[in-house]
Amino acid sequence: MLMLRSGPAALACHPDKVAEAERSAAEIKFKSVSKAYEILYDDEKKQLYDQHGMAAFDPAHGHGMGPEVDLEEMLHHMFGMGGMPPGFGGPGAHKPQKGEDEERPYQVTLEDLYKGKTAKFSSKKNVICKNCNGTGGKEKAKSKQCGSCQGRGFRQGLRSVGPGLVTSETVICSSCKGDGAVFKPKDRCKKCKGERVTEARKVLEIYIPRGAKEGDRIVLEGEADQVPGQEPGDIIFNLVETEHSVFRRIGADLSADLEITLAEALCGFSRVVIKHLDGRGLYMDHTQPTGRTLKPGQVIKIVGEGMPHKKSEAKGDLYLGVHVKFPEDGWLQSDSILKLEGLLPKPAQPIKADTVDEVEYDQTASLDDFGAGAQGSGEVWEDEDEHDEGVPQCAQQ
Repeated sequence: MLMLRSGPAALACHPDKVAEAERSAAEIKFKSVSKAYEILYDDEKKQLYDQHGMAAFDPAHGHGMGPEVDLEEMLHHMFGMGGMPPGFGGPGAHKPQKGEDEERPYQVTLEDLYKGKTAKFSSKKNVICKNCNGTGGKEKAKSKQCGSCQGRGFRQGLRSVGPGLVTSETVICSSCKGDGAVFKPKDRCKKCKGERVTEARKVLEIYIPRGAKEGDRIVLEGEADQVPGQEPGDIIFNLVETEHSVFRRIGADLSADLEITLAEALCGFSRVVIKHLDGRGLYMDHTQPTGRTLKPGQVIKIVGEGMPHKKSEAKGDLYLGVHVKFPEDGWLQSDSILKLEGLLPKPAQPIKADTVDEVEYDQTASLDDFGAGAQGSGEVWEDEDEHDEGVPQCAQQ
């Protein structure tokens, strides 16, 4: 008789239908599928499922199906991805199997991305009420069909999409929170007030790997708000890199400015040129060959001192753009000018011109003023002939 009630899913895994080596596992699965059918084909148990979902069969409420039975998994094997067969909707059957993910921006410094970082922080989220196990009602209390959505758990609503334009959309019922059933005020759980969830605080930990970049996503699986009957969604952190005062980054390469004095540009230097993101000083011995100089805008590349590649020991490169800092006015005494001039290269041949004018100049000017005199000058060219008296005569042919 049990064989007839169990249906083809149970028959397929009957211990007598499999090899002897698989018989033990098949026997457990056969019993589980058979118990699952007890809910599907027992009107009273089916009504409990329609009202409360799997919480109605929680052993804590006296409706145990046995600790080894995962009814949702059994229904999945019996009827496919949808779980329940047609006509066995159950509360919230329209809801996705996994809850919504929660996305958050997370600001990180370039130092964090270079060295890697583990961060701990406290977060609030909704968790299934332990007092009622997510039913929202007191023990042995019976719910009733939600009058707002007629037990469907959702309603059709209107949303404005523009001036004078609306569209219809399906929204979760606000009265029953998508459950399809509600409890009378006196039957609601005292702890969650019928909401089925309570607020809890949890310390979360995220790890940012070395070499991560802006836009990377750090996923904490199952740490989003809990919803009865659903697998919790994930918390997803989207990395946002804050601007750095020294370094600029493209991919795995870094760039920075290298400021040197005029003497260093001409004679070379041996010193720490920059402090890296991990606190190390980078020492450079840049002794110049005779007559060779560093020029403004020149670039020096330091191989292997860029950002680390994720899951690798390799690194990008560091590019230093040379900026020559000239000395302040008055740094040289007049008696030393001729000595310095004698050491520096001679000027080019003078420019020859038939006429030479000596001009005054302003060496504190700025290109910000360049072209300013042409704006709104109002200059108009006039033809002097237009001011002659009389009307112009046509020439005789």
